[in-house]
Amino acid sequence: MIMFTAILTENFIFSRFYGCCPFLGVSDKPSTALGMGMAVTFVMTLSSAVTWAVYNFLLVPFGLEYLKTIAFILVIASLVQFIEMFLKKNIPSLYSALGIYLPLITTNCAVLGSALVNIEEGYNFIESVVFGCSAALGFTLAIVVFAGVRERLVFANPPKAFRGFPILLISAGLTAMAFSGFSGMSF
Repeated sequence: MIMFTAILTENFIFSRFYGCCPFLGVSDKPSTALGMGMAVTFVMTLSSAVTWAVYNFLLVPFGLEYLKTIAFILVIASLVQFIEMFLKKNIPSLYSALGIYLPLITTNCAVLGSALVNIEEGYNFIESVVFGCSAALGFTLAIVVFAGVRERLVFANPPKAFRGFPILLISAGLTAMAFSGFSGMSF
């Protein structure tokens, strides 16, 4: 249930509007979008596990719950550094294709939002990891679908006022409306 909700009905991009910067910035090619989605999936899944442990075993016992945002950002930044070093060494083409957006995963509100939603919803460890992975898969689905839409936009001839960024925003809105059709489903 958590899985389908996070992927479809409460998609981080289309219903919560988390992670819009990489969504608009890296979705020009499906291959780059998929690479970004995989990196976000790895970071979001791992950060959900680590932040849950940090919160429940470090912050709560010492009454430091108010430091959760700072602690979570530190965990996420460390994981992103690890991914950046790994991609630079092992997959340099993806590293260069992601460019500035790879370090921006650190400040991607989808990743931080996932960790905070886990705590807010009171998920246990397994539920937190499942939610984090599912939300990341929903992010990946959204960014790859939108990359396909953007590829089609290259052949479109919109009015002059809509060319460039405006048509991207309109297309993103229409895609989000299409995804809102899943909100009536109950899992």
